[in-house]
Amino acid sequence: MTFTTWDRVSARRLERQYLTEPAAAGTPVADVVGAMLGAHAQVLSAAELSVGVRGTGTTRVEVREALWEGRSLVKTHGPRGTVHLLAARELPLWCAALTAVPAGASPFPPEVRLTEEQAAHIVAAIADALDGVCLTVDELTEEVVARTGAWAGDLVMPAFQGMWPRWRQVLYRAGQSGALCFGPNRGRKVTYTRPPHFDPLPPNEALHELVRRYLRAYGPSTPAYFAKWLAAPAGWAAGVFRELAEAGEIEEVALEEAPAWVAAGDTGFPDEPVRGLRLLPYFDAYGIAAQPRELLFPGQAYRRALAGGQAGNFPLLLVDGVVAGVWHQRRQGRRTTVTVEPLGRLSARQERELGERVERVGEVLEARPELVIGKVTAGPHA
Repeated sequence: MTFTTWDRVSARRLERQYLTEPAAAGTPVADVVGAMLGAHAQVLSAAELSVGVRGTGTTRVEVREALWEGRSLVKTHGPRGTVHLLAARELPLWCAALTAVPAGASPFPPEVRLTEEQAAHIVAAIADALDGVCLTVDELTEEVVARTGAWAGDLVMPAFQGMWPRWRQVLYRAGQSGALCFGPNRGRKVTYTRPPHFDPLPPNEALHELVRRYLRAYGPSTPAYFAKWLAAPAGWAAGVFRELAEAGEIEEVALEEAPAWVAAGDTGFPDEPVRGLRLLPYFDAYGIAAQPRELLFPGQAYRRALAGGQAGNFPLLLVDGVVAGVWHQRRQGRRTTVTVEPLGRLSARQERELGERVERVGEVLEARPELVIGKVTAGPHA
């Protein structure tokens, strides 16, 4: 069995995430997003920054062009049902794998829930309604109700300021199945459309490939960590890993003496630990997926940079591969003030490097940045 340390694992992950050295100029942004296994895009500017800091010279314009013009990226519901940027060419893998994950118990009371037959009917109606057009959510509601029945439009789901129609409880499922993705905003209104038609992979094949890709990006890892990343049942994930182990497609290693898994044969790790500073935005894929969390967020970082143990709610300062602070940016016109709160003292060299990282943030966001080292007063992102 291969034995490895957190420093070596961290160095390998950062390298594979284009966080040690950014992708070469001209690398398609879809390749970068693919290496990340998707960029969380509930806040699109955070996704643009996640992708931008991983590419040489990449700016938010290139990300937007890939999303809305070249269509090599798709904004849709990915892992955990949350909004992600995914490489369009990988939709046959993602949609087959995500729809094969067992659904948890419905959080809604019985009178609000949909039957499996109703849910499937709604997803089919969404796909039909969005084929070749972009619709706002109100327009989509009208089309879904027209294709299914008035029951789909019943205002029964508690929302931020009122009630949503019944059909919206499977909105994420429509995204994960390839029936729906986001279109360009119409003014301030979100629109939805249908991604290009594709044939999904066989479910088992897609799941196994997703596990192998996850282990390449974030391994060594465990079934429990994979389940957490995917919002899947832990017992089900253990069964998938067991199938792959029996087929010889993954193998066990020891990370800091604890058992973990990598793709078969993928047991090489850098000899030197990672050095230097990195700035990761809200919900960056690395901060969410890299485990064990107590090693990535050591000591005080666990209390300061996580919101109740949940990653993603604070932008992260990494120093030598571990979380060592938080940061926040406040934009005003063409300027942005980047406030960085280190959890320990930075050397003069590190402060210079931090200034360079902040300059890069400005380049990606097309803003003139100002660095302030001090207390971040903004709370966790809701």
